[in-house]
Amino acid sequence: MTPRPKVLLFSTLYPSSVRPGHGSFVATRLQQLLATGAVEAKVVAPVPWFPVRHARFGEYARMARTPAHESVNGIETWHPRYLLPPKIGMSIAPVALATGAAGTLRRLIEQGFDFDVIDAHYYYPDGVAAALLARHFAKPLVITARGSDINLIANHALPRRMMRWAAKRANASIAVSAALAGAMRAHGIVSESMTVLRNGVDLDCFQCLPQAAARAELGWPEAPTLISVGNLIEGKGHRLAIEALASLPDFRLCVVGSGPDDEALKSLARRLGVAQRVELCGRVAQDRMSLRYSAADILVLPSLREGAPNVVLEAMACGTPVVATAVGGIPELVSEPVAGRLMADRTVEHLVGAVRDLRAQRVDRQAVREHASRFGWSDATRGQLELFTRLAVAGAAVCAPRSAADDGTAPGAQA
Repeated sequence: MTPRPKVLLFSTLYPSSVRPGHGSFVATRLQQLLATGAVEAKVVAPVPWFPVRHARFGEYARMARTPAHESVNGIETWHPRYLLPPKIGMSIAPVALATGAAGTLRRLIEQGFDFDVIDAHYYYPDGVAAALLARHFAKPLVITARGSDINLIANHALPRRMMRWAAKRANASIAVSAALAGAMRAHGIVSESMTVLRNGVDLDCFQCLPQAAARAELGWPEAPTLISVGNLIEGKGHRLAIEALASLPDFRLCVVGSGPDDEALKSLARRLGVAQRVELCGRVAQDRMSLRYSAADILVLPSLREGAPNVVLEAMACGTPVVATAVGGIPELVSEPVAGRLMADRTVEHLVGAVRDLRAQRVDRQAVREHASRFGWSDATRGQLELFTRLAVAGAAVCAPRSAADDGTAPGAQA
């Protein structure tokens, strides 16, 4: 009888009771895997140490308030602390993460959860830290690349060297899109086994609701509405969406998310004279997003870079087509005209043109949902299960073969 693999998910990108939306895409993939009943899993999601819990310290205070141990969506989750000093933090983060988490992993083993494989998410610093831990505890390792870890961080020499080392140590690497897998190869971040397992969409969670009823519940007027979803940072392109309203006088814009650009975006809307047509509503719980996606006419995602953004699948599952830049794995999702339009260039002019063209087509919302239904979780779940089972059965074959140049120590750091 094939053993049921014991999986330890390791990532700083994972929800907590204090930050329920943080890394929800990682949690969803694990939940879909656990729903098969074919694996056991626990989560170690380290959090940077911060001494003050007062709300005026914002995100740092939320980190400080994160419990050391809790159940997140029914899954036992530990949040060990690690030191992340200013300025040098990102350079030492892999070692700090591994050091902070090692005691938790040791206690889990002592208490009977002798896991078969480490399932790490986000290549740097998380994947590099997981490689250090996998070597120390003699466990197989799988690292999933998510997007900006490869598209942004890997452009820096030291993190790239450390990611290459971790990839050699890993038994397998997973990319969430074919484009991301290609970027990994271009950077030399290659494991002995590499596979593409795309994110899926929960069609039960994201429903295509009647648009008029959704708008009425939200108190929205009967004007065509764009929705822009993501952290309020330059790379997500919310600024372009607001600037586009100046050339789309009949449209409104709902911006969902929080981040450092909040005040700058509000100021931009006022300066352009479109503030009355822009709603910045902050973070919205995942179980309330169907209402907003369904109420909107088009999701706009003029991102600078992406892996395989969940918001594209979520919007389409609610019947809402997409206008987005053709970056990362987006073309793999918006692959047919019914799904939306890909911008030829990341400019306001191309965004406006794509929105007008898509609006003129009056896309069938049920057809958009049917397109999204092709991107379920079954392929990703099956791929993980096969991989984790194989590594569990392999038992003693816990480490990828070393190359002649691999001395077992991550470049730039001692374990």
